[in-house]
Amino acid sequence: MSATGTTATRVAAIDCGTNSIRLLVADVDPATGSFTELDRRMRIVRLGQGVDRTGRLAPEALERTFAACREYAGVIGELGARTVRFVATSASRDAENSADFVRGVHEILGVEPEVITGDQEAQLSFDGATTELHRDSGHGLASPYLVVDIGGGSTEFVLGDETVRAARSVDIGCVRMTERHLVQDGARIDPPTEARIAAIRADVEAALDLAAETVPLTEAATLVGLAGTVTTIAAIALDLQEYDSEAIHHSRISLARVERITTSLLASTHADRAAIPSMHPGRVDVIASGALILQALMRRTGAQEIVVSEHDILDGIALGAATRGRE
Repeated sequence: MSATGTTATRVAAIDCGTNSIRLLVADVDPATGSFTELDRRMRIVRLGQGVDRTGRLAPEALERTFAACREYAGVIGELGARTVRFVATSASRDAENSADFVRGVHEILGVEPEVITGDQEAQLSFDGATTELHRDSGHGLASPYLVVDIGGGSTEFVLGDETVRAARSVDIGCVRMTERHLVQDGARIDPPTEARIAAIRADVEAALDLAAETVPLTEAATLVGLAGTVTTIAAIALDLQEYDSEAIHHSRISLARVERITTSLLASTHADRAAIPSMHPGRVDVIASGALILQALMRRTGAQEIVVSEHDILDGIALGAATRGRE
């Protein structure tokens, strides 16, 4: 997307989730939703390490996150963003010592992180994923859209046209499921046993039941998938020799292909997954759990394909920051 003219505002958006922290610096026109992207980057920091078990953010996870924040502060300063918005999602919602996280971020970046609710997270994901679809009718995708954002600690479901009809966040994510079911005495169970896989499936199905209480999961015309689990599986499906955002964005991956990839990932070892050319090292240990979530939600919704979007909550954060900057 591109934004031109004097109506654009230069913003920095940071999305800090359970597994990764991402930065987008862009010139955004809040009136049209158009972007001129200046910098987009991601670091795997695993902020949610152990949170499901201990209820606290680990000191080493905080330090990894603060190191990324220091890097991002340098980029933001160099590019001269007028407005900075930092949004923190699942891990920091769950942690008893979230005040340590908030204080550290403020010291480095000079802004208070917004520890948002699951519903707010869902709205931002929907805005980021669908603004471009509303502006371009040439993609041939029908609404309503069901936007699903599979994160590290939670998954968001949002149904809507140009506005959100229903949204729900549930506590299933690739990191949470991996730590809960695929780690024993500090060691990864790799590949997982059938009993472990069944335990993940049971948790996912229970979470889908919760989501369905609020969001009609079978009423969408188009299923749109966001975040690292979905984009990584898309890269595998497309047989990419390296991660390529342009090739992945708005690609369409069939349920049959997702089924085959999930089966393969569940049977693989750490070395097998690490050898996949498009696999980010930080996703090697959690991608199988993420694939199980994606497989289950596609089966539940009845979708025969998923449309993959590289525009997600980060883009929604940037749109919101630009709007605030003009108020």
